[in-house]
Amino acid sequence: MKKLEDVVEFHGHICPGLVLGYRVSILALRELGERADDEELVAIVENDSCAVDAVQVMTGCTFGKGNLLFRDYGKQVYTFIKRPSGDSIRISVEWKSPEETEEEKQMWNRYMKGDRSDEVLQTVHHRKSKKIDAILHARDEELFKITKIKMRLPDEAKIFPSVICALCGEKVMEPRARVKDGKIVCIPCFEGR
Repeated sequence: MKKLEDVVEFHGHICPGLVLGYRVSILALRELGERADDEELVAIVENDSCAVDAVQVMTGCTFGKGNLLFRDYGKQVYTFIKRPSGDSIRISVEWKSPEETEEEKQMWNRYMKGDRSDEVLQTVHHRKSKKIDAILHARDEELFKITKIKMRLPDEAKIFPSVICALCGEKVMEPRARVKDGKIVCIPCFEGR
């Protein structure tokens, strides 16, 4: 099994969101089995946060293989489906961040406004470390609402032919192509970008 260090190396740094994705993935793999070599496991993620990088590394569900599906709902919800059984688990993050002191809140506001002084960075890093530690040591029930469900399996990934956009000359996946003034074009050219 991949380790937290593998996730951090892929993502570039450690942060609370990444660690939540790591914990989500461990739970999913414990319930549904091994990391996907191909499309044996499907992940449906409802956000594009740091957590999704952890899901990719830990579970083997990736955009390239077609077994990582993105639903832009802005929710910290992750659904995993095992092929061919359809056994599934839906994991909703319920974690509450530790209480912050007034100083931490003030330093965070300064950080968000661009202040990178040693004083601010020390407080921000301490705040981040406190959250990471809490996530790593919490019980699953403290972090997540877990629902076991049976789902209809999504279609397996399809490989489509490419066509050439009549305006920019770049290749575009055939089902994403549009017709503009009787010519086959890519979406950006169709929208006039």
